[in-house]
Amino acid sequence: MTAVTTDAPPEPSLAAAYPPRRSVVAWLFFDWACQPFFTLITTFVFAPYFAARLAANPAEGQALWGYATGLAGLTIALASPVLGAIADASGPKKPWIAAFGAMMALASAALWWAAPGVPFAVPLALVAFAIGTIGAEFATVFNNSMMPRLVPPEKLGRLSGTGWATGYVGGLISLVVTLGFLAASPETGRTLLGLVPLFGLDPATAAGDRAAGPLTALWFVVFVMPMFLLTPDVPATGASLREAAGRGVRALADTIAHARRHGSVMRFLLANMVYQDGLVALFAFGGIYAAGVFGWGTIEIGIFGILLTITGTIGAFVGGRLDDAIGSKPVILGALSVLIACCIGILSLSSDRILFIVPAEPPQPGDGLYASLPEKVYLGLGLLIGLVAGPMQAASRSLLVRLAPQGRAGEFFGLFALSGKVTSFLAPTMVAIATQASGTQTAGLAVLVLFFGTGALILIGVNQRT
Repeated sequence: MTAVTTDAPPEPSLAAAYPPRRSVVAWLFFDWACQPFFTLITTFVFAPYFAARLAANPAEGQALWGYATGLAGLTIALASPVLGAIADASGPKKPWIAAFGAMMALASAALWWAAPGVPFAVPLALVAFAIGTIGAEFATVFNNSMMPRLVPPEKLGRLSGTGWATGYVGGLISLVVTLGFLAASPETGRTLLGLVPLFGLDPATAAGDRAAGPLTALWFVVFVMPMFLLTPDVPATGASLREAAGRGVRALADTIAHARRHGSVMRFLLANMVYQDGLVALFAFGGIYAAGVFGWGTIEIGIFGILLTITGTIGAFVGGRLDDAIGSKPVILGALSVLIACCIGILSLSSDRILFIVPAEPPQPGDGLYASLPEKVYLGLGLLIGLVAGPMQAASRSLLVRLAPQGRAGEFFGLFALSGKVTSFLAPTMVAIATQASGTQTAGLAVLVLFFGTGALILIGVNQRT
């Protein structure tokens, strides 16, 4: 793939030899180390525990969790571009990754004390979750900005895709550990593998679910070390923090003021904002839809999460190679096309029909996992969504690297984080409004077709060579 041309001259460090393979492999471990926060806390373990057992009722729990997510997203949206610009002006990224990674790890560990019946457990969980989200997202901004110095431009897609795949594997293993050995059903006292929880974790107090927090913290501290020890950092510029802040803010203002010079970057960031909103809502409501329409419980959703993570891993790994072969933009557009088709497929499902009009036997108590045809179709569509979601996100990251001016990757990854968060409330809110107005869950998901379609139309106009 042809390298992106920019007005800035090549940096000497970029013209020199890239670091050895072990340095690149070590960098990949950041995704492995960080992913359990999103898999265990944000999606499959702690969030459902909070809504079902910690809050007064599931509806209130979902609302409170949404407010915490929105507050964290607003903070990230406001600060990410400025922090990224400061990092570019000061040079080294690792101190920032260490600081925000520590924030995420400490906040995750604090979730252990958010036990049922404990005073202030709800505000503790919400504050810790919000702080952890901010730390994880900010650390990711600085980790992403190291990419241009690790591999040549023609290998950025493979690096990004392999990173996402590595993260998915880390999330998968952490989920299997949690569901298989730590978190147990209060009714049976057994884990997903039929075992008694390790370390005497009491299912009555949801100790296994709460243990996802400390496990996430320990996982990050252990597995992020290869990146810190073996991956070379960006050289220091010699600027003080105050000087770097001034330079960074001025550089950010210059980027926004001269948006016409980076028109494709801005168009891509707008497209990313729209389709990422849709993806966030799709994953947020996927489990809720399955629980409401098919009556899925912890076991069904847990297995569904494991299978979806497996397909996501495969998709991210293969998608990275497609990225280098055909380009980031075609990969994203292809993924969006599949997501639109899957959303329409989900819209055609109910507990007793498929394809809108074809009748099917609904799920029955005791009929086994995913026994009905609508459940099987939903499972298949969900796995297909997982298969393309990873490549889409990985290709988005590598496309930005190719579009961003040299020497300003951190600044533009700050804008990338901004574009993914600034309207993150919009798609879930529209889904909720449509659901309430129609009285059906399927109508709410119809909104996501609009988000994915609009994002694709905007992305078509992006010129990857400018």
